[in-house]
Amino acid sequence: MSGILSGPIDEPGGRQPGSRPARKAWPAQTATPGLTVRHRTSGVVGQIVRFNPQRVTLRQANGREIDFPPADGAFSVGGNTVSLVAPAPTEERKPTMTASGSVAVADNRARVASPSRILVEGLHDAELVEKIWGDDLRVEGVVVEPMHGADDLTEIINDFGPGPDRRLGILLDHLRQDKRTKESMLAAEAAQQFVLIRGHQFVDIWQAIKPSVVGLAAWPVIERGTDWKTGVLTELGFGGTTGELWRLFLSRVNSFRDLDPSLVGAVEELIDFVAPPPVD
Repeated sequence: MSGILSGPIDEPGGRQPGSRPARKAWPAQTATPGLTVRHRTSGVVGQIVRFNPQRVTLRQANGREIDFPPADGAFSVGGNTVSLVAPAPTEERKPTMTASGSVAVADNRARVASPSRILVEGLHDAELVEKIWGDDLRVEGVVVEPMHGADDLTEIINDFGPGPDRRLGILLDHLRQDKRTKESMLAAEAAQQFVLIRGHQFVDIWQAIKPSVVGLAAWPVIERGTDWKTGVLTELGFGGTTGELWRLFLSRVNSFRDLDPSLVGAVEELIDFVAPPPVD
């Protein structure tokens, strides 16, 4: 971690001859962890990790953390100059809404697992679905399992043996209506009763996270033939593994609002499809 960088390059207010500099009261902005801010002097953009009256720590998209003094007017949010202030202490409360936007169930206990399942392509897909929809899945008793690839999709479905009380939902990457992709062909070949296949438009689940959430203007364009995750690692200059970069990205996701609507809609449709009917 580098040392604390300097404050803003310009001072608020003007100076009259023979007078002390006038101080301008910049709007206060609560230094909420995860908030993206820009340090006005250095131009560094990052998300707030820690805050105290002496320093604020920002984490850039490449994972690097930098400390700055939280001087008045030292930062901007959405183009507006602000003064960062500590969050007001609050009593710990149980959330009334889940990360998926559903109403939280008081004293929620996981239902016994249903025979129905949701399958996703890989571990990262499963971790993201669990983080946002985990509460909903436990209420419904639905388990999410990674397939570790979709090349054997038809065989996987047949081995599962779908039926009226044993439904199967499948989430695929790169499932586009306007383009013939490998995944769309696999989905068409594997379609059968009691199985619902849905997906998002992106090559990889990482891209379903809105780029601004992880401090990017846009996801890098990776040359065809290059492993997508490895390409992102290289483009961002991240000095770690793809697993470490994924954990950093996942830590920035807090609700369904941080995700592309194509993924949100697909997962919620799958949950509705496989969820057991309500007990009278």
